[in-house]
Amino acid sequence: MKLPKSTSRTAKEGVCEVDLVDPPKVAQAKAAIPSDGALRQAADAFRVLANPNRLRVLKALEGRELCVCDLREVLGISMSGTSQVLRELRLLGAVEFRVDGKLAYYRLADASWLRMAEAVFDRVATAQANSP
Repeated sequence: MKLPKSTSRTAKEGVCEVDLVDPPKVAQAKAAIPSDGALRQAADAFRVLANPNRLRVLKALEGRELCVCDLREVLGISMSGTSQVLRELRLLGAVEFRVDGKLAYYRLADASWLRMAEAVFDRVATAQANSP
């Protein structure tokens, strides 16, 4: 099969010089991609996790429950900032809380969020250890 050549792209630049090689594989790849809605939700989840304070909360709550005022101390930010961090994690389903009198205690609701963050921590540590 003769492949059409494009004049505006070159393989030397890491771009194919043809428009399409394997239509069945392209169809399979397209079918494997989640819906636009699911992709948006995943991107939103990554956006929530792309904040050092939210990652700190996940790690701080590993194996323990902490009051909001204690989490504020862990984070070293204002109470309103702490509440905003916790709100995002609640909306994500990563944490939940219980009320005890005037205190609100937080705990992990879904440890998979912490495992995902730890997988990234491990990958970053490995990359740092292997860099010159």
